[in-house]
Amino acid sequence: MDRFFSQKHCDRCGGSLEGGRTMSMFNEQCICMSCKEKETKDPEYKRAVDADHEEIKKGNFNYKGVRGK
Repeated sequence: MDRFFSQKHCDRCGGSLEGGRTMSMFNEQCICMSCKEKETKDPEYKRAVDADHEEIKKGNFNYKGVRGK
């Protein structure tokens, strides 16, 4: 099973993922819903979402994000 589905703690804050999880729009971190809410308030969030959508249109489903390494 992929680590994303089996890990127990948020890559960003270390909190529990029991309440839900999602992939960051900025990089490949698995984050909790609290961190996701904070992430959406980042001034670059729309740019990150738009870049992700463009990569998906090109067929790239493994985009590392605008802040990915």
